[in-house]
Amino acid sequence: MAQAQITAEDYIPTDPAQAQLGQLLFYDKILSGNQNISCGTCHHHDHAGGDGLSLGIGEGGVGVGPDRTPGTGADRIRKRIPRNAPALWNLGHRDIRVLFHDGRLTGSDLYGNGFDSPAEEWLPKGLDNLLAAQSLFPMTAQFEMAGNPGENEVTGAVHDRIDKGWPIIAKRVRIIPEYGQMFVDAFEHIDTPEDVTIVEIGNTLSAFIASEWQSYDSPYDAWLAGTPLPEDAERGRQLFFATARCAGCHAGDLFTDQSFHALGLPAFGPGRTRRWDQVSRDVGRMAETDQLEDAYKFRTPSLRNVALTGPYGHNGAFSTLEEMIRHHMNPVRSYADWTPAQAELPEVPWLAKVDFAIAQDSREMARQAAAVEIEPFRLSDTEVADLIAFLNALTGATAEDRPLGRPDTVPSGLPVD
Repeated sequence: MAQAQITAEDYIPTDPAQAQLGQLLFYDKILSGNQNISCGTCHHHDHAGGDGLSLGIGEGGVGVGPDRTPGTGADRIRKRIPRNAPALWNLGHRDIRVLFHDGRLTGSDLYGNGFDSPAEEWLPKGLDNLLAAQSLFPMTAQFEMAGNPGENEVTGAVHDRIDKGWPIIAKRVRIIPEYGQMFVDAFEHIDTPEDVTIVEIGNTLSAFIASEWQSYDSPYDAWLAGTPLPEDAERGRQLFFATARCAGCHAGDLFTDQSFHALGLPAFGPGRTRRWDQVSRDVGRMAETDQLEDAYKFRTPSLRNVALTGPYGHNGAFSTLEEMIRHHMNPVRSYADWTPAQAELPEVPWLAKVDFAIAQDSREMARQAAAVEIEPFRLSDTEVADLIAFLNALTGATAEDRPLGRPDTVPSGLPVD
């Protein structure tokens, strides 16, 4: 069944001055504890809002994308980022209701601040939307942006309580004269730079992400308006919505049901472990709900611009669309045939023993295999190629020509990745 056409009215409204301010902050390393990584480092314009890696190299690394290195000496990374950096396309769409691979951020009145989030009641009030709330959490994550204990005052404060680092970051930003004046100009309720808090910073990041990463001008969108798709993409479209059963989960205008499913992806990396986990595993949605039926389930990603945003899966296990499609066709066989070379993992010698250790735990692997929801099905090589052609038809005509893009410089004077 075909979806409706997306229009500009389907997105949350944004203020251009706030979006421009958010663009600068998105690429400014001042938001990180050691001032050596920005949001844009792992969600870069050159990589369609991602980083081109299976598991990211966060705080302490050097460079951007697949060429990013893990650093050297005392500054080198201590751990890979446990999950793939998701692209940002259409996160400002009004229908988005859950964020993160495990869905740990949703709208809710549970804590009196509008959100059910890892910060619980300590998330400040006044954040405009899910995107604004989401933007605050990488700043508190040790291996993403905060840094290691003892390295800076932000990470030290965060280890006391998750919200304690945000005022430090906000002060860093507002005392820079250019930023201070931009906030006064962009927000009616900000009379002086001293009024700026992490809430305004989050709201500007949201305005930038929501307006910058809109995409609804693909060949598929043209098809919805009456322009035929190329023959192979049209065959792929019919497969997508029928034989291949893709639309069962990749549903709606954004090609996601925003629900959670267990695909049995090959396990590797440090895992997003809970405090009592003794192995480097990732139980997915169950870590948030504590419901056994949610074990190893992850949020269905949107497929818009999917051809630009590999590697694929919550841990980036597959680098190509063909590999990911074939995994869906037979997860058990795909898992058995998978090799570490299929992951985009820059070499980190001191983490090599950890990278694939989980695969040696036969009981954990059995648990993950038992949770797989997909029933095997068959497609010919030609049908796989047609399905890939359709997925390429979800790439926006202007996907690589964004309204603001990457700034050359930022007010802090720190280098821009």
